[in-house]
Amino acid sequence: MTQEQGAARASGSIMVVGGGISGLTAALEAAEVGHEVFIVEKLPYLGGRVSQLNNYFPKLCPPTCGLEINFRRIKDNPNIKVFTMAEVTKVTGTPGNYETTVKISPRYVNDNCTACGDCAKASQTEIPNEFNFGMDKTKAAYLPYPMAFPLRYVISPQVIGTEDAKRIKEACKYNAVELDMEPKTIKLPVASIIWATGWQPYDATKIDNLGFGRHKNIITNMMMERLASPSGPTKGNIVRPSDQKAPESIAFVQCAGSRDENHLPYCSYICCMASLKHVAYIRELYPKAKCHIFYIDLRAPGNRYEKFYKKFKDDPNTVFIKGKVAEVLEDTATGDITVVAENAVTGEKISQKVNMVVLATGMEPSAAETKLPADLKFTDDGFILNDYAKGGMFAAGCAAKPADVVSSNQHATGMALHAIQTLVNR
Repeated sequence: MTQEQGAARASGSIMVVGGGISGLTAALEAAEVGHEVFIVEKLPYLGGRVSQLNNYFPKLCPPTCGLEINFRRIKDNPNIKVFTMAEVTKVTGTPGNYETTVKISPRYVNDNCTACGDCAKASQTEIPNEFNFGMDKTKAAYLPYPMAFPLRYVISPQVIGTEDAKRIKEACKYNAVELDMEPKTIKLPVASIIWATGWQPYDATKIDNLGFGRHKNIITNMMMERLASPSGPTKGNIVRPSDQKAPESIAFVQCAGSRDENHLPYCSYICCMASLKHVAYIRELYPKAKCHIFYIDLRAPGNRYEKFYKKFKDDPNTVFIKGKVAEVLEDTATGDITVVAENAVTGEKISQKVNMVVLATGMEPSAAETKLPADLKFTDDGFILNDYAKGGMFAAGCAAKPADVVSSNQHATGMALHAIQTLVNR
């Protein structure tokens, strides 16, 4: 059930802050054993980072595999109430008896929306597509992604009060467009809170020597996911941003911002396997393309991941170079990039020219930049520390530590159990 109105006071409710894969898992685990759950998500849709992936481990299947099932379970479960475009602004109280304040931003589209798309066709304004990391544009009336949940359009506040907003409203046959929607605040009493606030890609523009933002043919690992996706800006064709040509050579720069005292001092856990997955994308499209992987250490946690690594280690068109990249240089005439590094094994300086570069940017907790309005403990890097002795509030998935999808699901299940125990012991 999607509910964007105030909810009646419920005894023993659980709030899940964040609607990514960890939040969905925690919410479903708690709701399916009979507890009322509120999901509070700041974006207009559920699914989080997983929804932006082309494929994810361990089965290398598209996000529709897991998300579609979870969305159906949420829709069919009366114990779950979803608040999108919503943020928790205040938490008071003690374990078993919290009072939360939630601010809901206007979507300008109500529950009458059938996702017919007439509003987008009528709109003449284009805005950067944040779902695709700004690599293309979308209409000011848009569906965030094809299987978004809730399946309802959003109108950008940029056009409110303009002629384009009038065109959008006039195009809707279902009276779903409400241009006079205002922000509203509701209060929700809950017994426990699961913070599943997730992660964000580290800002690659902060890594001066790697050229992101200055050279067009340098992208990040999450941008690569969107390029490879059939719903992405290039409909699944991995091409160079500068000229839309198929790359014949690609360099993957590992630990871009991770394991670096000037940026993220920790290992982000997922980057090595993500880059190998990207090599799989390249290999499927361009069997003869050369892939050069520059790494500090390659980490393949677990037998299944180790087998996946070995598959590409034996690939003659995939070259592994143990060495930290010192700088990148652009050929302004061709757009090609030269990656400069020292081979830590041979000691030689390498200058490898490629058509494009993919930076394996690190995983930064969202809470590192957005202060959460609750009495929580954090690591120096912004991950939430779980205080099990105190109880009441728990961090799940990547809000607590860098993790892949499988680990996030397992961790979220455990945090759901802790949240339920708070209800039992209150």
